[in-house]
Amino acid sequence: MPTQTTAIKVDDETFDEEVLKAQVPVLVDFVARWCAPCRAMAPIIERLAADNAGRLKVVTVDTDESPRIAQRYGVRAVPTVLVFRNGDKTTGHLGTATKEKLLSLLEV
Repeated sequence: MPTQTTAIKVDDETFDEEVLKAQVPVLVDFVARWCAPCRAMAPIIERLAADNAGRLKVVTVDTDESPRIAQRYGVRAVPTVLVFRNGDKTTGHLGTATKEKLLSLLEV
């Protein structure tokens, strides 16, 4: 399996395979194109993916394009970050966050 160095965009069809079946912890960033705070956090999300390649997976979900996933996990505002381990949601954060805050969620 190639090492991920950038966030992967997932949708309603690919979420279960990419997130719930992942062998490593997964940080899921729920975003929307119109969301300025989401765009502000994008470089932090990309840096997490690059800095932790092989130790965790980082994915993004556009809530406008994939409303079923957002609804399934109760995401009502963006940005929202959820962490999954072994297919289970373990923690999350609503709103913008620093790299340090996101790492604390992951306990990396």
